[in-house]
Amino acid sequence: MPDQPSSSRGAATYQRILDAATREFAQYGIAGARVERITTAARTNKAQLYGYFGNKEQLFDAIFLASLERITNVVPIDANDLADWAVRLYDEYLSRPDLIRLATWARLERRPTGHLVADHDHYDDHKLRAIAQAQAAGRIRPGNPFDVMAMVIAMSMAWSPVSNVYAASPQEPAPTHEHRRTLLRDCVHRALAPDPTP
Repeated sequence: MPDQPSSSRGAATYQRILDAATREFAQYGIAGARVERITTAARTNKAQLYGYFGNKEQLFDAIFLASLERITNVVPIDANDLADWAVRLYDEYLSRPDLIRLATWARLERRPTGHLVADHDHYDDHKLRAIAQAQAAGRIRPGNPFDVMAMVIAMSMAWSPVSNVYAASPQEPAPTHEHRRTLLRDCVHRALAPDPTP
């Protein structure tokens, strides 16, 4: 993330740019996003945006990488309860649908195969170590820790904003969300039990 400005006025403008750009990229992707719409929504100008972020691609990078950091920090992994982690991810997608949309645009426009980000070790290593330790302790099934992580994340996204079946929204009745949380928790628990039923 670029250095934030020191003055309160500059910091406010910087944050407005981030907020407007997050909405713009989440809706239109990298190619479809327009700097003019971002600067209008942020009540600033191109010179200031470019001064802070360099160009549109670098602005997307700053927002996207910050979104990955947010998910890592707000929804930290608990390898001893991956079912709960999946449910917390479900809730994060509900409250911040823009985060998962940014990741989808990054996949579509930047890295159609392989890891989503070049510096994946920074975001994944602690998760993979935690899963490997839980496996070694016999708390979850053996196997490639990366595949275990990928499966849990995929299950957590079943009703996410990019679902090809059904995208949930916070406006749905609370019992509907609770039913999904219960189902998700049970499915992850069963899938990763140390001695799964064949």
